[in-house]
Amino acid sequence: MGKRRGERELLRSLSKRQKKHLREFGEEHPFYDKVSGRPEATQTCELSENSDKSSAESDSETEVEQVSVYHKLLATLKTSPESESEEEEDESESEETGESETETDSEGSQETGEVDGGEEDKNDVPEKEEATDTAEQTRGQEQADDADASCDPSHGVIGEFTDVKHESEFSLETNFMEEESGDCNADRRDSNSSQAFSKDPFKQHMDKELEEKEVEKMSTLPKTSSQSQWPRLGQLTFSSTLEKHKTLKADKEVDMKQLYLHKPLESTWPKVNKQFLSSVNKASDPSFSPLQRELFCIMNTYRDLFYPERNALTNGEEIRHVYCLHALNHVLKANAQVLSHNAKRRDQKPGADNDDYRDQGLTRPKVLMIVPFRECALRIVHIFISLLEVNDKKKIDVSNKKRFKGEFGFDPEEKPPNLKRPEDYEAVFAGNIDDHFRIGVAILQKSMRLYAPFYSSDIIIASPLGMRTVIGAEGEKKRDFDFLSSIEILIIDQADIYLMQNWEHVLHLMKHINLLPLDSHGVDFSRVRMLNLNNWSKYYRQTLLFSALQDPQINSVFNKHCFNYVGQVAVRNVPLSGSISHVVVQLPHVFRRLEAENSIAVIDARFRFFIDKVLPEYRDAIMSHTLIYVPSYFDYVRLRNYFKKEDLNFTHICEYTKKAGVCRARRFFLKGEKQFLLFTERFHFYKRYTIKGIRNLIFYELPTYSHFYSEICNMMKAMDSGVDATWTCTVLYSNTLSDKKGRMSFKKAGVGEYLLYRTALVY
Repeated sequence: MGKRRGERELLRSLSKRQKKHLREFGEEHPFYDKVSGRPEATQTCELSENSDKSSAESDSETEVEQVSVYHKLLATLKTSPESESEEEEDESESEETGESETETDSEGSQETGEVDGGEEDKNDVPEKEEATDTAEQTRGQEQADDADASCDPSHGVIGEFTDVKHESEFSLETNFMEEESGDCNADRRDSNSSQAFSKDPFKQHMDKELEEKEVEKMSTLPKTSSQSQWPRLGQLTFSSTLEKHKTLKADKEVDMKQLYLHKPLESTWPKVNKQFLSSVNKASDPSFSPLQRELFCIMNTYRDLFYPERNALTNGEEIRHVYCLHALNHVLKANAQVLSHNAKRRDQKPGADNDDYRDQGLTRPKVLMIVPFRECALRIVHIFISLLEVNDKKKIDVSNKKRFKGEFGFDPEEKPPNLKRPEDYEAVFAGNIDDHFRIGVAILQKSMRLYAPFYSSDIIIASPLGMRTVIGAEGEKKRDFDFLSSIEILIIDQADIYLMQNWEHVLHLMKHINLLPLDSHGVDFSRVRMLNLNNWSKYYRQTLLFSALQDPQINSVFNKHCFNYVGQVAVRNVPLSGSISHVVVQLPHVFRRLEAENSIAVIDARFRFFIDKVLPEYRDAIMSHTLIYVPSYFDYVRLRNYFKKEDLNFTHICEYTKKAGVCRARRFFLKGEKQFLLFTERFHFYKRYTIKGIRNLIFYELPTYSHFYSEICNMMKAMDSGVDATWTCTVLYSNTLSDKKGRMSFKKAGVGEYLLYRTALVY
């Protein structure tokens, strides 16, 4: 106790500056050493032959002793509670703004230190310089350690590992067509054939030179639209700002040569896609299913596409295969063009005009694929590998494949054995469902490089959260979005799931795509297309948007953030059957309409309508066991706060509620100890728990997913049949959810069908 008390007194006797120096360097600054006033006597002695060795040993011994003393002081700084509090106070004070001292930490954030009372002594200047130099050395060492750690497979930072080893092998600038393909002469003949390229959709789209008048027209004038009926996709809406394009017609049969697929894809695609072909389809079209044929017909014209009928159980994998074919076809064509031009430039005479070889963007990434989970990225990479392997004997070289399987794969033993969930839940949440990831993929015809740096990648596969952490927010120093400047194809798959994750990440991504980069990143401007130099990349970008439903927020992204000069195609089918038909419980359904001027005013109007007209009917103790289904988390928080303020007998479950809280709330609600249960849609989406004890059901708003309506209603069958007569179901909906098209479908199809259609609102 006495020793520890003495150490604390020693620490308290030090100033803040001395403590700071002691923590950083492990010793006190020499300036504070006690020096006696009288001069010491000089002694002369003769050195022996082995004096160098002995003096070195003695110096090392004394240094060890001195270090050990200060390490003891450092140990007391870390272990003593009082010293910890003092240390936190010192750190907080050192982070305050000051005029005389500035420091930069390892993360790059600048902090300013406050001067300890009064004016500084002139002798403090060397101390500052020494501390600055040492801090810079420490900072450089930390950055080097971070770089080493990012290359370590066991490093925990997601997406930090990049493959630097194979940089030269996958560089487009240093490779030529001879290295890419064995039949170089055939490739050159194809590339020189103007007739072949004139019909190639890739060349037609990328070589089109827009005029300033056309760009101004696209940014100011509204779009003109036309309707068309296709056999498989149904009702299509074609829209464009420029001259009215010819309406596409669905091809009953597809000739592979007319699709202008790159060489290996012509032979590999039928083998990879045979699992989706039925015996009937194989006779008419041995390559595509009816859905794939019509989707690829639109994709291959480089129009924007919105398909809101993706279903994880039925057509999810079909759609994934067809957009992977389109993306890979685009990348292989673009890379082949660059490599062919590399060979031509190498053979041309010095001083020749190089304007004919503009074949690149400001950065290399061409395709950005946004998917919700790691399992989706794993399946996409497997499709790429299958499409690039011509036969079993010629396997392509995939770098970092083992690491990729370890990080994106899934161990089936991790799944609980007795977990029973609906089929659609099992299909969506299959495999690794981590939603924070990003990976760069570089592709040449015979090899693939996983974990490529973004600026050396052709394709980037990421989740919205993975992109958000890279892009960062305004004001952050560690942020980067230059690699998004030349994206030519944007694929957003399963967009409805992002409504359950965080839709703001998608909007943040759309605001930072196809912007001019802040740095050149070593690009050869003589090879950059004029469309990129003019900052017109967004007018050439093709956006493919797939969702399981139509939602105003998804429609808003497609209508406000897609500027393709070729035009847009959206599937707009009115549902033929309603979700209410799947309700097996006999109960009355009451639909209560509220009036609101617009989609913004409806938020407050719904809340006032609920607390003034709906809630008073359920305050009576007879109306117990009432579940309130709330799709929006913000509405849930607002209702929860109101219930607390009014001191109502309620409990609540949301996606952030811990497991113990969920069990407690379910038990209270089942036994009737709590009259109301606030229940969020996102919790139901991620958990799909069966809530027992429901007698009265209130839908605060129509569910995002139509089948959730029948699922929640069917939870009532868990109760005894003796109280069936008291069951009620009330649904709130507003006129803002039904525009002209929505009201027509509402009157035509009825209430049940409208639940499935929900809304066709276009912002």
